[in-house]
Amino acid sequence: MSATGTQQKWQGRWEQLSGRGKSLWGDITDDDLLSAKGDYEALIGKLKEKTGKTREELERAIGE
Repeated sequence: MSATGTQQKWQGRWEQLSGRGKSLWGDITDDDLLSAKGDYEALIGKLKEKTGKTREELERAIGE
């Protein structure tokens, strides 16, 4: 499985990615981010669960 462009862009930049998620979707908590523990896929899953948005919608918003 290859990484998406957005995933590669954010890989290794966890602080920026998590901060972006919190600023875009205020219902994301520090606990949610801790549970993802730097794992991009886990964060996308948590964002999907909290927001009801698709992976594509999330990646598009994160990548902006």
